[in-house]
Amino acid sequence: MTELFTEPLEDEAAGNAEPQPRMQRRTAPIVPEQNIAGRALVSVIAIMTFLSCLAFGAVTLVRDTASVWENQISREATIQIKPADGLDMDKALGEAAQLASRMPGVTGTRIIDREATARLLEPWLGTGLNIDELPVPRLVIVTIDQANPPNFDALRTALASKIPGAALDDHRTWVDRLVAMARTTVTIGVAVLALMLVATVLTVVFATRGAMAGNGHIIEVLHFVGAEARFIARQFRRHFLVTGTKGAAAGGAAAVMVFVVFSWWASRNLATPQADQAAALFGNFAIGSAGYLGVILMVGLIGVLTAATSHVTVVAYLSDLDVRQTDGG
Repeated sequence: MTELFTEPLEDEAAGNAEPQPRMQRRTAPIVPEQNIAGRALVSVIAIMTFLSCLAFGAVTLVRDTASVWENQISREATIQIKPADGLDMDKALGEAAQLASRMPGVTGTRIIDREATARLLEPWLGTGLNIDELPVPRLVIVTIDQANPPNFDALRTALASKIPGAALDDHRTWVDRLVAMARTTVTIGVAVLALMLVATVLTVVFATRGAMAGNGHIIEVLHFVGAEARFIARQFRRHFLVTGTKGAAAGGAAAVMVFVVFSWWASRNLATPQADQAAALFGNFAIGSAGYLGVILMVGLIGVLTAATSHVTVVAYLSDLDVRQTDGG
């Protein structure tokens, strides 16, 4: 910011005890504080920050939900017994449960009874099912110790040798697919976030060059009369730090409101099919304290990135100006 001021006037008469009043300092900013381009830049930064925070929040939700799924799946294994001629299903289920409970690393077993099996099939086959009349496999849920899991190969071999039609599913395939999906989603989210930050940087570069073009004569005069490049760059940095912080704060607040509204909607519609499906996919839409802290950090990062980008752009512009002056001289 260039400063136009006058030094305080002193009374030349030694006997005059009353000093002359000081002239007020008047300041004229290099970069206009408010204009149409500045307001547009605030809006663009707000939109970029909003989308960046949404991407960050979505990645957080997917990562947390995938972690919950992985923990739930890895805590259990399933023994499946297919019906066959001459097979006493109840006896086979009891033997499978006892066999699994004796294995080291198994903390408990639970037989899925007829009523529970019928409820599992109701969405596809309707109500009033007679499980004994259908060739439906029966299940035994095996709860395992995650810190010391059992030897699944040994359990699988023991079941196959003693109980015809018994098979063990340790859910490893599903866990591996889930982990791969979560990692892919996080990678895509990080890539989208990086692209948005790059777009923000380019927007600030264009805005800075536009501001310099509109005030080029002032900048050149200041530079030629001896103003250091870092002084001029500091004025732009200060201006764009305020601009970037305003836009980033507005975008971050809008993103937080979106997450709060979705979380409130999920909590108010817990018993509906839509909410149940959404909760199964994304949890309760709560990004948690870590997610909100990430939004705050995102706002600060975009504000600092805006200021740093304008600083580098101004320094590069003045360096080119020196080179042109040298070549012309």
